[in-house]
Amino acid sequence: MSLTLRTISREQHLAYIQSLPAASHCQVPAWADVKTEWRSENLGWFDRTGQLVGAALVLYRQLPKIKRYLAYLPEGPVINWYAPNLEDWLQPMLAHLKQQGAFSVKMGPPVVIRRWDAPAIKSGIQDPEVKRLRDVQATHIEPRAFEVADRLRKMGWQQGEDGGAGFGDVQPRYVYQVPLANRSLDDVHKGFNQLWRRNIKKAEKAGVEVVQGGYYDLEEWQRLYEITAVRDRFRPRPLSYFQRMWTVLNTEDPNRMRLYFARHNGVNLSAATMLVVGGHVWYSYGASDNIGREVRPSNAMQWRMLRDAYAMGATVYDLRGISDSLDETDHLFGLIQFKVGTGGEAVEYVGEWDFPLNKLLHKALDMYMSRR
Repeated sequence: MSLTLRTISREQHLAYIQSLPAASHCQVPAWADVKTEWRSENLGWFDRTGQLVGAALVLYRQLPKIKRYLAYLPEGPVINWYAPNLEDWLQPMLAHLKQQGAFSVKMGPPVVIRRWDAPAIKSGIQDPEVKRLRDVQATHIEPRAFEVADRLRKMGWQQGEDGGAGFGDVQPRYVYQVPLANRSLDDVHKGFNQLWRRNIKKAEKAGVEVVQGGYYDLEEWQRLYEITAVRDRFRPRPLSYFQRMWTVLNTEDPNRMRLYFARHNGVNLSAATMLVVGGHVWYSYGASDNIGREVRPSNAMQWRMLRDAYAMGATVYDLRGISDSLDETDHLFGLIQFKVGTGGEAVEYVGEWDFPLNKLLHKALDMYMSRR
């Protein structure tokens, strides 16, 4: 199969994404407008008949003081990763990016390598010998994903020292997902652990209501998000980031981004943003107040978001990143504990890969990033 690669219009790119069952929200054309500090380009792969068979959103970040770029394809490119001729897809891409002034390329193949169901993770948590998800036998292993990794290595692609464990990558390597395809809502609810079911009931009894918000509610979202940032000690993104995200994503597709609030007696206690691309739905950002936790607003909100995703015909509800640590003393352990309660499964992707087009500049960037 001979392939040609060329720059495509945003319209072509969007039409291609819309023709697929799902793709990452980081690979829709409008994501470039969210990331304004990067220059962007839309690439397309065409087969012999001239049909578009793959696409990518490339983000370019300029190196300080010189006209050379890091080319980044977050959770992309969107191509046939299991094609026997993977080189024919990636070599033209590298040649093109080099021509564009890239000194290094980073990509995140959307290829799943392992899955662990909730009972497997729980048994890992209960075993004092087990410290990481990798120490637990996976419920499902995808042999083709190992072949993809092998072929990337043979082509000269590299992975970080830790192999991308936990949050080493820019995009999370480990995520938590609730599969929705071929399941009833009742089935999904039964998959929750006892504590989750109890908390959902508790919220219902207390009269917690979950509502959808719009653009003008983003200021209220920001209030809760900044409370969360202080409590969890992270640097919050500014309100303008979420306003831009809302505007550009929903201009591209009116159902791309949603905002939810869980409120009690008229007071908003928690909030979340949701992203939708085809059958894949993400719980993207979450926030909550320090008050009202006893009425379990977060559980009520997740259950409503899950139901809405199901009503949309989603095949997966994605709770995004988790660390691979099962150590109860780890500060990220609470995250996996909360998400495991939904039933669902932990999912490991093959992680992010780098290709140094200029070894010297790539090394300089590596040193710069490790000092940050």
